[in-house]
Amino acid sequence: MKSYRKLPTRVTHAAGPYGEEEEEEDEGNEPGSSAAKKTLALRWQWLGAAVIMAAVLLGGTFWAISLRRLPTEPPGKCLSVPEAQRFDCYPEWDTVVTPELCHMRGCCFLQSSSRGRPPWCFYPPDFPSYTLRTLNRTELGFLGVLTRTAKTYYPRDVLDLQLQVDLETDTRLHIKLTDPNNSRYEVPLEVPPAMKKAENPLYSLDFSRDPFGILVKRRGSGVVLLNTTVAPLIFADQFLQISTLLPSEFLYGLGEHRHGFLHHFDWTTLSFWARDVPPTESYNLYGVHPFYLSVEEAGSAHGVFLLNSNAMEVVLQPAPALTWRTVGGILDFYIFLGPDPSSVVRQYQQVIGFPTMPPLWALGFHLCRWGYGSSNQTWQTVKNMRNYLIPQDAQWNDIDYMEGSRDFTVDPEHFGTLPQLVMDLHKHGQYYVVILDPAISSTQAAGTYPPYDEGLKKGIFINNTHGQPLIGEVWPGLTVFPDFSNPETHQWWLENLNVFHARVPFDGLWIDMNEPSNFRDGSVDGCTSGELDNPPYKPAVLGGSLVSKTICASAKQNLSSHYNLHNLYGLMEAKATASALIAIRGKRPFVISRSTFPGQGRYSGHWLGDNRSEWKDMYWSIPGLLNFNLFGIPLVGADICGFSGSTTEELCTRWMQLGAFYPFARNHNSKDVKAQDPAVFSSPARTAMKEALMTRYALLPYLYTLFHHAHRWGDTVARPLFFEFPQDTNTYALDRQFLWGRNLLVTPVLEPGADAVTGYFPSGVWYDYYTGSSLQSQGEKVKLAAPLNHVNVHIREGAVLPTQKPDITSWMSSGNPLLLVATLSQEGKARGDLFWDDGESLDTFERGNYSYVVFNVSQNVFTSTILHCNLEAIYIAVDGLTVYGVQKQPQVVTVNGQKIPFSYLKNQVLSMSGLNLNLCRSFSITWI
Repeated sequence: MKSYRKLPTRVTHAAGPYGEEEEEEDEGNEPGSSAAKKTLALRWQWLGAAVIMAAVLLGGTFWAISLRRLPTEPPGKCLSVPEAQRFDCYPEWDTVVTPELCHMRGCCFLQSSSRGRPPWCFYPPDFPSYTLRTLNRTELGFLGVLTRTAKTYYPRDVLDLQLQVDLETDTRLHIKLTDPNNSRYEVPLEVPPAMKKAENPLYSLDFSRDPFGILVKRRGSGVVLLNTTVAPLIFADQFLQISTLLPSEFLYGLGEHRHGFLHHFDWTTLSFWARDVPPTESYNLYGVHPFYLSVEEAGSAHGVFLLNSNAMEVVLQPAPALTWRTVGGILDFYIFLGPDPSSVVRQYQQVIGFPTMPPLWALGFHLCRWGYGSSNQTWQTVKNMRNYLIPQDAQWNDIDYMEGSRDFTVDPEHFGTLPQLVMDLHKHGQYYVVILDPAISSTQAAGTYPPYDEGLKKGIFINNTHGQPLIGEVWPGLTVFPDFSNPETHQWWLENLNVFHARVPFDGLWIDMNEPSNFRDGSVDGCTSGELDNPPYKPAVLGGSLVSKTICASAKQNLSSHYNLHNLYGLMEAKATASALIAIRGKRPFVISRSTFPGQGRYSGHWLGDNRSEWKDMYWSIPGLLNFNLFGIPLVGADICGFSGSTTEELCTRWMQLGAFYPFARNHNSKDVKAQDPAVFSSPARTAMKEALMTRYALLPYLYTLFHHAHRWGDTVARPLFFEFPQDTNTYALDRQFLWGRNLLVTPVLEPGADAVTGYFPSGVWYDYYTGSSLQSQGEKVKLAAPLNHVNVHIREGAVLPTQKPDITSWMSSGNPLLLVATLSQEGKARGDLFWDDGESLDTFERGNYSYVVFNVSQNVFTSTILHCNLEAIYIAVDGLTVYGVQKQPQVVTVNGQKIPFSYLKNQVLSMSGLNLNLCRSFSITWI
């Protein structure tokens, strides 16, 4: 057997900008510099004894070979393992692990009473792993061959692996482990090809030959970002596992789950398998995002993305360490070096794709309910909102508009006036969104339901293992499921949407139930007993099975089995839906999807699912917003006031105040509960909700510009505070506040009965958004007044925010004059920008049909610089400028050299109005 310390090891150092190779004999020292020694603490002394009990896989059969009686005391090598560094050798969640079972795998068994449930069965240091046999340089990096001589305890080990390491950019490293002898499924996600090797990478590489491992270090600091030598690599046909130590416990991402924004390392297992379930802690939820961002102790950040769509687990343990487990595909890692958190997210999106630019109306307020009951009642809700002059851009309907819950139909009895409602919405500059579920009713008489008839003819439904359409059950009853991995399905989807649009001219689509959800487990006929529906290792997914409340994993799709494609279903449907909307409307598509996967921001936004009308659910929405901005889906929000259960007036008022700052703001609730649209509440609550929405609409130019930044560069829209203050460790766990961009801080009330709220303010000057009064912070918590009619919003020093006189729709607001707000830094400076276009046309930036203006303040002079101007901006005037933090009252204010009247308040706020300046003409404003 091999020892991780005793036996000499050939170690390759990949140092320098091109990873020049050096080799040395390692007589007990870890690969690389001394910075790696801490990470290799699991290389213990040579045991010297024979294997106690081994499990050998021969011809698909396990043979237990007893070489000697089990010891009454665990061997010394097991006792020496620090508990925090025990890597689980028996992760099967449905098995009571005994010493006998553990030793059959050749592992250590030690009971523990510690919190967090550390594994009792864990790998010894000499557990067999792969050996790096060869390592050669390529034009992009390295190509190596790994071999394993001893089989593991899972069927069909891949004994030979190919290692491909590409230094793709200075900040991006690509590591890929594949089977060189047999083709394996790989995620069909378009990723950028590497053109040349990085010239000055921020990382260096070390390779351990025996046992195989990779160390990735940050050049300069030497911090080890990735170290896979700490536990054996396993690569079997349906069980792939790799572990790494982490440089700190500040870890984010890894969705979709309900938990605080900052992960905990108390032996947490996160499972990844798209599932229809109301958001609940510890469950795998609607989407899958195997990406994490880690903040190192010095404040630098890096990210890791595993491009794999199979069922998966991630285990976090106190070392701190992380283990990836997946049941198929390959190990395909991207590492992003940042070095700051925002750069990590941008680099991630350079791989998965930047998010789409939403239409302006998508950023307005949306209203929906399952249970309006009729188009007339829906219409009356819209009229009530108008009567109270409450902003609203879009009205939605849930499945109750359908006839028998069937896609592409309208209930003629209760929703017969739906076309007239949509016409009225359009007349008032408003928009209409409908829901569609992927499951198609299969029980209608032939010739009576074209979506099913035509789909059957085209063969676009997912099949069972017998080649027949798989039958499940969803809202309309027995159903089939479109196969969106088939290009023919996209055409079928477009044709049906086109016919439906001719009847009900919707503007956007809400795609729900697309995990895909199924009220049966697998199908009405059950599933097979094979290893796709019952794999050798079952991740700890809700329901205990891959077929629980979805379709059979063995189901056949155009590209592969559902076993491989399940987590991609929402992404593929979103792509087909966005494409269809572009073809039908010729404008930017608006799609909101429940199930998501990396890259989906290119096609859709996301809402956080069927939450509850509870205070804790309002809080949980903030980590959800922040995570999906990490995942490249910035158009995200929760159901404001909660979906299930009846809200209260206080809860809904506070939630509307928070929801006014969701990137995607929609109030939605269920049937058989109290209505919760703003118009149904008392006058004080209704007024507070309206004021919060008016603040949102005033800030739409700023929000729209943030989405341009996201679309163009991959910036986040809703942003955690540590993104802007990575050196301030007090910000690392904050998830009860968030930023819009870099400048706007939102501190909502999240508890009942409160008239104040405590928020953390990083060091610097912060200005009250409404009054301009300043708050000087040294990096401290501040208690803020928060009566029921007020949500606290502050602007960071050094900002220029474009705002606009708000109206009750984004279309009406967009014609109003701009009002600029500048917040001076302690040096008297500020900067900002504005992106402006017609709000709906396709590819306006790519085609040059936009305006872009940069604002700067320095030495008491405000300037605008026109970098690009288009027709729409010619008709927009800058009417006012307000400057916060002007320490001395000016004597004179001039615009382009001409004196103008102004006002100055004791809280150091300088204001001027009636400017009537053309947005597309540069101007300067000076105060002396």
